[in-house]
Order: sequence, then C-alpha cells, then structure tokens
Amino acid sequence: MVSTGRNLPTLEDVARAAGVSTATVSRCLNEPGKVSEKTRDHVMQAVSKLNYSPNFGARAIAANRTGIFGAVIPTMENAIFARGIEAFQKSLVEKNGTTLVASSAYDPENEARLIRTMVARGADGLLLIGTERDPEIYTFLADRNIPTVIAWACSADPNQAYVGFDNRAASERLVAHAIGMGHRTFACISAPTATNDRARDRVLGARQAITTAGLDAAAMPIVETDYSIENGRSAFRQIAATASLPSLIICGNDVLAVGAIQAATAAGLDVPGDVSIIGFDDIELATVISPALTTVHVPHREMGRLAGDTLYSLVKDAAEPIRIELETRLVERQSLAAPKSMR
Repeated sequence: MVSTGRNLPTLEDVARAAGVSTATVSRCLNEPGKVSEKTRDHVMQAVSKLNYSPNFGARAIAANRTGIFGAVIPTMENAIFARGIEAFQKSLVEKNGTTLVASSAYDPENEARLIRTMVARGADGLLLIGTERDPEIYTFLADRNIPTVIAWACSADPNQAYVGFDNRAASERLVAHAIGMGHRTFACISAPTATNDRARDRVLGARQAITTAGLDAAAMPIVETDYSIENGRSAFRQIAATASLPSLIICGNDVLAVGAIQAATAAGLDVPGDVSIIGFDDIELATVISPALTTVHVPHREMGRLAGDTLYSLVKDAAEPIRIELETRLVERQSLAAPKSMR
C-alpha cells in the first residue's frame, strides 16, 4: 500500500482545536443530546475543519459494540415495510447508529442466511418481521447475545421483545363489521400462510368472525398467492370463475385488494354494488384506487420508530424485553357496502 505521508487527525487534535476535553468531543459524537448546543456546534466546527472521522473499528473493539443495527424484511416492494424501515432507520441515526437492511423475498432459508450474515458483519441487534422462523435461529441469536425486536406481529414468548399489533384481532374486527352490514358469503385472497404468521393470523381472524356470526367458515374459499397487484387480479378471476360470486372478498393486504378491484371492474362488475372488497394495511394505494378501499390502518411509521428505540435500548442498556402492542383501526371507504339482498 502506498503511504500518503499524511497523519490523519485524532480525537485529541479535535479536542485541542475546540478547546475542550476529549471526553466532551466523544460525547458530542456519540451522545449529542448530553452536550449543550453551543459546545456541540463548537466541536463540530473543529471536526469539519480538521476533516476528522472517528475510528469506529477501535471504538467497536473497546466497547464490544459496533453501532450497527440490522433489519431483515420480507420484501422491499411493499410500501408498508418502506414506511416502517425508514422510521426505524431515522430513530437509530438520531442515536448515531448505522442500519443494514436486507430483503429475504419471503424465503425462510434466505432470511436465516441473512441473519447469520448480519451477525457476522457485526450487527449489535436485529429487527425481524413476524415470529415464524426456525427455532434454531433464535438459539443462534441468544447464544451470541444479539438482541432482537419483532415487528408487525406480537410474540407469545415472554422473553421476546416486540413492537407490533394483533393481526388476528384486527382482521376479525374488520370482517365482523362487514357481517354486521349483512354479508353472508365470502372468499379470501391471502399470501401463503405456511411460513407467514401475519397472513395466517389474518385468515384465522376472518374465519373467527364468520364462525362467531354462526356461519360456516369452512365454506369460504381461500386463494393463496404472493403479494402483487397482478396476483390480486388473477386470484379474483379465479374466485369469479366459481359457481356464484360471494358478496365479500377479504384480501390479506391492500396490494391484493387493489388487484381484485381492478379485475372486478375489468369484468364489468360494480364494486361495491355487485361485490365488496376489503384490504389490510392502509397504504397510499388504498386511497387512489376507485372505489377507495375499506381496510385496516396499521401505524407503520410509529411501529418502525418505536422498534428502533426499543432495539437501541436492548443493545445499549441490556434492558428487559420491551413488549409494545399498537392499536389498529378500521378505515371505511367506498369498496364496502351492504350486499344487494340487504338494500
């Protein structure tokens, strides 16, 4: 390697230039909230003038921490994760953390590989989506003392931190509301439920609402497909090809519901005149599709922010598992109405 002949500035150089102690410089860089604004500005001017960059490698060795936080999400194509991860990252950036984000493409083996890779790269803690994964992964993380926070779901494990919501209860409330409007025949479009606990709980919630109403939940056909608008269209066409069209189609998320609405409209059906369609998540698409989509609002940004705060606390303070259950709410728009038989 060719030497530049130039000595890089040190923490001591910054302290001398700013006229403060090295401890004060360290606090300005690592815990800026604990330093007065005037002192912080003075130190940061010195940092900028000297073009100083902290030696994170040495700091990590000394503290046995890297300040790196990982997040493994199922996909980067769905707006729900984009919103939440942006807030998660912002929370950690404010604390001088660095985030690594990777997508598993809903593949459990890929997720396991990414988790191991992030730990190998020095991640202090991880954000994971949902609870469904090989128990060996949790053992792997526990053996290495890597804190984790589950998001988008609640964990039954009392030792597992989470910032999530009850998918099953939220789905049950939405479908019960539709049943209260008179709906008696149903179909469901869902993501694959075998390895997706959120999708599975939403289906279970719909079935529970139907059963509670004294109706036959087993009679509800379910089409499982990957999340995409085109797959929502295809699933609707599959349902519409059956003997009789149900009055209500329950979709596992808004993306599938938007596809279903588009397919219904293309087939000459009126939504909600001929068939009502409901979704889950309340992403921006829900408001721009016509008719606008009745759905469940999930506080994605708040969830991401709190997940970042929680993970930071677990890593920095070795806090006890923090368990936060957020509230969802029904957002009623134009895609749901009483069935024709009730008008």
